[in-house]
Amino acid sequence: MKLYLVQHGAALAAEVDPERPLSPVGRADVDALARFLAERGVAAARVVHSGKTRARETAERLAAAVAPEAAVERRDGLAPNDAIEGPAQDLAAGAEDTVLVGHQPFLGRLVARLVVGREDAGVVAFEPGGLVCLERQEGGEWAVAWMLCPALVPGRGRGGAG
Repeated sequence: MKLYLVQHGAALAAEVDPERPLSPVGRADVDALARFLAERGVAAARVVHSGKTRARETAERLAAAVAPEAAVERRDGLAPNDAIEGPAQDLAAGAEDTVLVGHQPFLGRLVARLVVGREDAGVVAFEPGGLVCLERQEGGEWAVAWMLCPALVPGRGRGGAG
């Protein structure tokens, strides 16, 4: 099983829009990521998000490219400061390749818990529009297969190196 953990794309500030939808840069970054993944044959059976607008929009854009047959699912317990134990147990029991779109610090803690067994271990550094691919091994343990930050994706919305 592969697990694609994605931090939502860059969002508008709460002062601009309290719902915090994706910004134009966030939309462009996520669209570039979706194209990049699709061109490389990445596919998933499920796409799950936290329910926050920026995560839902990110999930919908990715699903169109890598899981066109899947319904995009809202799931409780994926907010920035939610406990990770429930989602970690659910993922351990899963069998389908899954895209999970969420937030920091939740995603970083989830990766640490799955890979090293401790949520306080600093395993990866997420950024908006970034992705970490975990792969479940034969014995059930998880390993980081690869990681992608928006700066490495052709056609991203930021222009330049920042």
